[in-house]
Amino acid sequence: MLLYPAIRDLLDKVPSRYMLVNLVANRARKLSSEAEHEGEPLQEKAVSLAIKEVADGTLTTESAEADGQAGEAEA
Repeated sequence: MLLYPAIRDLLDKVPSRYMLVNLVANRARKLSSEAEHEGEPLQEKAVSLAIKEVADGTLTTESAEADGQAGEAEA
């Protein structure tokens, strides 16, 4: 169960739960892929890292759209 950050806090940064799930999942896949390509294990789970990025404000829907990650989420 996700205790921190609270879902309601994340939803202040992302317009909907659906967008939040897609945003986090896409970023987690990218983090896992990058770690595998570099041959270095992640210190935390990729999903946890992606959620922290949303909570910190470093991962936003705008940044994801710029990277081409959230294209399907808006469709």
